[in-house]
Amino acid sequence: MDLRTLLSGEDPVHIARQLIGVELYTHIDGRETAGLITETEAYWAPDDRASHAYGHRRTPRTEPFYARAGTSYVYLCYGIHELFNVITGPQGVPHAVLIRAIEPTLGVPTMLARRHMESLKPQLSRGPGVLSLALGITRAQNILDLLDAESPVQLRAGAGPQVQADVVCTPRIGIDGAGPEWAAKPWRFYRSGTQYVSRLNAF
Repeated sequence: MDLRTLLSGEDPVHIARQLIGVELYTHIDGRETAGLITETEAYWAPDDRASHAYGHRRTPRTEPFYARAGTSYVYLCYGIHELFNVITGPQGVPHAVLIRAIEPTLGVPTMLARRHMESLKPQLSRGPGVLSLALGITRAQNILDLLDAESPVQLRAGAGPQVQADVVCTPRIGIDGAGPEWAAKPWRFYRSGTQYVSRLNAF
């Protein structure tokens, strides 16, 4: 799978689905970690009221939305969690995909230490805030080219894409403030059969 071509597509919902099974890799503070993406959400700006770039909003915070497809966007949520997103679409079109969960494939001892956990459990990396903690991702990794082999955060083809039958589609989570029309959009995807999912069957 050519990730640059995929991420440059015009439909972030399709891209969010295709990112299930792609590997998210980090090399931060001299330590390597990685996991297969198991859960995603699509954000389709400028129309999507749940997107930070709704209405083509352009501020220092949202500037990554207008970068090349495959750029990272890391932001602080509720003053606590640093959430990792992948910018998609033609350059200048502010689409994004939030990565909500991963299944670890590399560097589990490092991930456990970062999460202050003693043994491997799905809680290690199921949820957008904790996956960033486990992988060492902070706002210092904002606006990176995720397809650059020298980048400290990378997307790699991994095991994806998953076949359609292996992917569950539901409404997005935690965006009721965007209004019922946008909260109901079935733009969240997760891999069937894995425990590395923030919430199962969120209908």
